[in-house]
Amino acid sequence: MNLTAHATRTGDDSGGGGRVADALPPDHTQAILEVTKEVGAVLKGSGCPFALVGSVAAYAYGIPVRLQHDADFALRAEDSETVVKLLRQRGIRIVDPPEDWLVKARSGGEQIDLIFSLAGRAVTRELLDRAWTLPVDSVHLPVIDPTDLMICRLAALSEHHCDYGALLPVARGLRERVDWDRVREETREHPMAVAFLYLLGLLGVLPRTEPTREEADRRD
Repeated sequence: MNLTAHATRTGDDSGGGGRVADALPPDHTQAILEVTKEVGAVLKGSGCPFALVGSVAAYAYGIPVRLQHDADFALRAEDSETVVKLLRQRGIRIVDPPEDWLVKARSGGEQIDLIFSLAGRAVTRELLDRAWTLPVDSVHLPVIDPTDLMICRLAALSEHHCDYGALLPVARGLRERVDWDRVREETREHPMAVAFLYLLGLLGVLPRTEPTREEADRRD
């Protein structure tokens, strides 16, 4: 739903006690989708493999998320120079961050992240080849595989960033399309991920499982 920024006036219009309410925030969902389509077209034309990740990927799978921050694309580090050159030719501003695992860009006031490493793991051709092709606001784009999406989201959890509330609707919406055994195997060294998977069992999102001997030994 598009929210048109506007102001409402209360009281009389003569200035005697009237005030203008705060304008509603702009609808970032549609703005981010427009940027996603723009960058997606450049990436498709480049011939470099890529996939949507993050919140826009969840949106493409039909998860009711609000897009508020940026459009995230995964690509291989060796393709970054080619992609950056093409984006510049398109008039998209490139911002060099201090991190060496992504490139940031801006278009239409929205932020774009070109990511070469997901939760500490290099983006590979194998990961990108598993992507699903889905319509994103009427444009078909590769979207990270649901299992890989959950692994990346869970592996990124830490004591300083652990928002289960945002992750729960993603897990509910994707549960039939995720290989949960692979998720458990690839996140078993991440305590916040293990706890979240246990919570999914308590909530009935996933079948409850007993801890393995190795997990039980770690708790003792």
